[in-house]
Amino acid sequence: MRVLIVSGIWPPDVGGPASHAPELAAYLRRRGHEVGVVTTADREPAAEAYRVDWVSRRIPVGIRHLAVAEKIRSRARSADVVYATSMVGRAAAGSTAARTPLAAKLTTDDAFERAVRLGLYDADMDRFQQFEGDVRIAALRHSRNAAVRRASRVICPSAYLAGMAVSWGVPRERVVVVPNPAPDLPPLPSRAGARAEVGIDGPLLAFAGRIGRQKALEVALQALREAAGVSLLVAGDGPEREEMERRAADLGLAGRVRFLGSLPREKVLELFRAADASLLSSAWENFPHTVVESLAVGTPVISTDVGGVAEIVRDRENGLLVPAGDPRALAAAIVSFFGEPGLRERLAAAAAPSVAEYGREEILGRIEAILREAAA
Repeated sequence: MRVLIVSGIWPPDVGGPASHAPELAAYLRRRGHEVGVVTTADREPAAEAYRVDWVSRRIPVGIRHLAVAEKIRSRARSADVVYATSMVGRAAAGSTAARTPLAAKLTTDDAFERAVRLGLYDADMDRFQQFEGDVRIAALRHSRNAAVRRASRVICPSAYLAGMAVSWGVPRERVVVVPNPAPDLPPLPSRAGARAEVGIDGPLLAFAGRIGRQKALEVALQALREAAGVSLLVAGDGPEREEMERRAADLGLAGRVRFLGSLPREKVLELFRAADASLLSSAWENFPHTVVESLAVGTPVISTDVGGVAEIVRDRENGLLVPAGDPRALAAAIVSFFGEPGLRERLAAAAAPSVAEYGREEILGRIEAILREAAA
């Protein structure tokens, strides 16, 4: 089988598709399939054992989108199936022009994301589904629906997002729920060793991800102000990083919050190993990779109850869940986590077993089978 993988981000970028796309490419090659990639990047990606075509992000947006669609069309002509982990609209256009089947992995509502970026909408993804809006919102929804309906298979990491896709008019029989896999863990230091490496002695939380509006990191910072003595390490970059650094300083947290910048995946796993819990204050989510990664290394999760998070994190079993946008509720959960006798230890003991069913080989094997179906 010849598979063309489409991903809007690629290492060294940080984010779910940048982890998933190369992992799947390596798996498919080991299984004897031919693999190619189309992505966007700030500079030429590192060489791989397979061909990686890229379009520069320095190109103006509209022209860049056309260039990506044309690159996909050109490469898809010699592929059996196109697998889009993002840029689904461009993948739909390119694969349609090449008359090549498309399988799409959804990670969000693309119409919602664009509406937020364009300043047309300022609430969360759930409420967007009932938001009427104007003709521009209607156009964004039409574009999204046309793209996902073009796919012969739509893969959703959560039942939450699968239900949303069906509401957009995708036939239910085309929608498949496949959770994100737990990582294959490299050799990791002991928790004490990981602690020593980050140089923090005391209650420690960790966040990893793109620092943007979705992650609502300002909520985490406000909560941390009310959780005396707790430190936070932030791994990642994004459009709101400088603003979050300023907020941390304004809140008097400069000595307790450290921004580490982008880290490779292995270092993120080591960071989670060092932490007592990972922290996620998102306003909306689908099925975040970092939640599975944190649990896999034995670290509980303190998170807002958004999207598909509750399909992974079970309140007071392997983590704690609180309402989104409520710093006081998040602060109370942090204080309870560190202060309630036995809670931290009980959640930590349940963390890794709770994601045992998300084995990497099993999950990637399911995607391989779906790609075969789509190609057929």
